[in-house]
Amino acid sequence: MRILLIASAFNSLTQRVHVELRERGHTVGVELALGDGVVRAGVARFRPDLILAPMLTRAVPEDVWSRYPVLIVHPGPKGDRGPSSLDWAVHQGAAEWGVTVLQAVAEMDAGPIWASVPFAVRACGKSELYRNEVADAAVEAALLAVERFESGWYAPEPLDYGQWDVTGQLRPYHAQEFRRIDWDRDDTATVLRKLRAADSQPGVLDVLFGREYFLHGGCAEDELRGRPGELIASRDGAVCRATVDGAVWIPQLRPRREAGGPPAFKLPAARVLGPALVLAGVPEVPVSPSAAAGRQTWSELRYREEGEVGYLEFAFPGGAMSTAQCRRLLAAYRTAVARPTSVLVLGPGRDFFSNGIHLNVIEAAADPAEESWANINAMDDLVEAVLTTTDKYTVAALAGNAAAGGLMLALAADEVWCRASAVLNPHYRLMGLYGSEYWTYTLPRRVGAEQADRLTAAALPVGAGEALAIGLVDRVGTGDSTAFRRWVQEQAAGVAGSGGLAAGLLAKKQRRADDEAVKPLAAYRAEELARMRHNFLDPGESYHQLRRAFVHKSCPDATPAHLRG
Repeated sequence: MRILLIASAFNSLTQRVHVELRERGHTVGVELALGDGVVRAGVARFRPDLILAPMLTRAVPEDVWSRYPVLIVHPGPKGDRGPSSLDWAVHQGAAEWGVTVLQAVAEMDAGPIWASVPFAVRACGKSELYRNEVADAAVEAALLAVERFESGWYAPEPLDYGQWDVTGQLRPYHAQEFRRIDWDRDDTATVLRKLRAADSQPGVLDVLFGREYFLHGGCAEDELRGRPGELIASRDGAVCRATVDGAVWIPQLRPRREAGGPPAFKLPAARVLGPALVLAGVPEVPVSPSAAAGRQTWSELRYREEGEVGYLEFAFPGGAMSTAQCRRLLAAYRTAVARPTSVLVLGPGRDFFSNGIHLNVIEAAADPAEESWANINAMDDLVEAVLTTTDKYTVAALAGNAAAGGLMLALAADEVWCRASAVLNPHYRLMGLYGSEYWTYTLPRRVGAEQADRLTAAALPVGAGEALAIGLVDRVGTGDSTAFRRWVQEQAAGVAGSGGLAAGLLAKKQRRADDEAVKPLAAYRAEELARMRHNFLDPGESYHQLRRAFVHKSCPDATPAHLRG
């Protein structure tokens, strides 16, 4: 079928639906919901058999849904209605929620139901939940709805609150009045639910040092204590704030925009607060990756071992890696490499692997061009360390999505293992960059020069199935993030215990020496960075405008041509 995706953004869920439908042989186009006129023109141009809205924050024009079948993916169980469904699920500590695909009608979220899939609500932030359990359920429900529509015989069920399985309700917008934290009364569990229900957007509005900020993200602390509401520690950019019965870590802050002031965006909390932390005497309380692995505390890095296998886990908010984060990960990597193990697995337990350089931190820098340069060199140092590790077998385990330099970091490993639901974006073009991280060495080495050119030029998401077929990844594991983690452990143990590992490491060392003789890694880096330096330093380069638009979440003027299909 010809299926048009109408979406408010080409976000992770929209990309995954796009990939899944293409893999099933459908012709798929995308039209961003940039206004009724834009949507009408996109529909007329594409002439779809079906319109599917995986992520939509505005109503579809009546003249569109009355003429074409339009299916809306809503992140709530049957009967749930309103714009803040997932916020309420996390805020109220729901054990189970659902995703429902319903047909667009005049009344929002009240149309006939084509499919509904439940999921267990994990204790994590809303955005992490969205990219994992919600996305899994949404894709299952969307594919089921498409299959039912294509069959021609299925009749969607009308919304009927009298039915036993219609458990949802109309919920109001989850405004700040519901999110407000009472630091003198709310216990840690309550504070965490409020923070996590707003972790990506809109954040929880609060006051620190006499100024209003939006708090983003939340992690429990098991040891530090203090007076409720007081900032008691900082660590790697995050700040720790005491509650009535414990403490929580807040990774990011966004200043409330002042009247007439510049737009604000999320940054590491300690960076936003700056000298105020020092004046208040808030100490930096470090934790090693190995110590963090056995605690409930904030740490972007964790390291553990199981027999001959070391696991270096990293989890950066939004998948972005600043200069400082790259350097901390490199230091942790070098420590892990020095351990007496034979296999080293890299990657978080769930969610993003990496999306490359940290555009928000770059935008906030006094000199964004120089910070871009520092960040890309820190990424290159990290990738080089992985590429030149010859005494261990390295594995990049992608439990979630990876893009741009973050994906190239994964390709530096000996093998890439990918969860079946992960979406990969092996390109830099949409940010106006040539790219670095040794991609001109690793990408053609894996998929061939012709395929590398296609992937980087098309700038479209790649699903795990296609990635496996073309050699971009080596193994694909199915199931949810927990099942994938178990699968990775089994596979890694198998590699460590295989009789051919020693010979494999010798062959790896020889290949690296042979490749170095043909063209040194330093030459790849120099060539890439020469292009990137031009991207960064020339004020006329599109990178600067595209970076600002990304950071400030500016709406594009039109749907990019490469998405329209």
